[in-house]
Amino acid sequence: MTEKLYEKDAYCKSFDAVVTECRQMDGKYGIVLDKTAFFPEGGGQDADEGLINGLPVLDVQEEGAAIVHILESELETGAEVSCEIDWDVRYARMQGHTGEHIISGVVHSLYGYDNVGFHMGDKTMSVDFNGSLSADDIRKIELKANEAVYANADVVAYYPAKEELEKLQYRSKLDLESDVRIVTIGEDIDCCACCAPHVARTGEVGMI
Repeated sequence: MTEKLYEKDAYCKSFDAVVTECRQMDGKYGIVLDKTAFFPEGGGQDADEGLINGLPVLDVQEEGAAIVHILESELETGAEVSCEIDWDVRYARMQGHTGEHIISGVVHSLYGYDNVGFHMGDKTMSVDFNGSLSADDIRKIELKANEAVYANADVVAYYPAKEELEKLQYRSKLDLESDVRIVTIGEDIDCCACCAPHVARTGEVGMI
C-alpha cells in the first residue's frame, strides 16, 4: 500500500521514500514506494512529472492500493530515494482542475446540467455537459465563475464519514459508496467527488 502524500498536502514538492517493489514492465521498470506525492493518471488528469533519484518519471499509475512509478532504470528494493515533483506542471494542473470544478459547479447551479466528461491537456481543457448552452449562457457562466475566483473562497478536500456522505449533495460521475473524497469550494460554489490535488483558495486559479 502506498501512502498518498498528495491527498494530505497538495503543495508537497519534494519528499524521501523507500522503494518497496521494483519490477520490469515492457522494457521499463515499475517502482512502488511506501509513500508518494506523485499523482497518478486519473479523473481526466495526466500523471505528475518529476524525478526519483534524478531519474525522470515517465508515468504514474494506480494499481489497487499501490501507486506505480514508471522509470527507465531499476531501483533497489529497500533503498531510500529522493523524489521531486515538476511543480510548474503540477501547479498549472491544480489551477486548471479547480477552475473546472468552479465552472461545472456554476453550470450545475444555473442550469442543472451534469459534467459527464473532462480532459485536461497541456494547453486546453474540455468539459462535456449533458445539456446545451447558448452563447448568452456561456457569458453568464464565465461571469459567475470569475466571481467565484475573486471571492478567494476556500477549497477543501476530505473524506466524510458515511453518515455525513449520505446527507451531502455532491456531484459525481460514478456511483460511489465508500472512501469517497469530497472537494468543496466555498459555501455554495461546488461540492464534488474528486481524487485530484487542488489549490487551497479559488483566487489561485486566476482569470477564467
